[in-house]
Amino acid sequence: MKLGHVKKVFPGGNTSQGFYSFYDYILHPEAKRLFILKGGPGVGKSTLMKQVGETMLAKGYDIEFHYCSSDNSSLDGIVIPALQVGIIDGTAPHPESS
Repeated sequence: MKLGHVKKVFPGGNTSQGFYSFYDYILHPEAKRLFILKGGPGVGKSTLMKQVGETMLAKGYDIEFHYCSSDNSSLDGIVIPALQVGIIDGTAPHPESS
């Protein structure tokens, strides 16, 4: 089976003009599902997203891994464009936590 492609992105960034966000553009408004994970540090939010992403990648789906602008090893979300599905960390201070 053919593996999908990985796209690594930073939907927000600390720039010379201040923080700039693309979080509103992660999924199209017609998205079928958006799962928001909330929980304290170390409970497995990033681990779950990585496992789902790698499983779907192995099934041939293209995956977008969205990383934190202030910690490039911290996974803030994944998107599976073909399924119009996303899983994001909604724990503060992420923009989706409101």
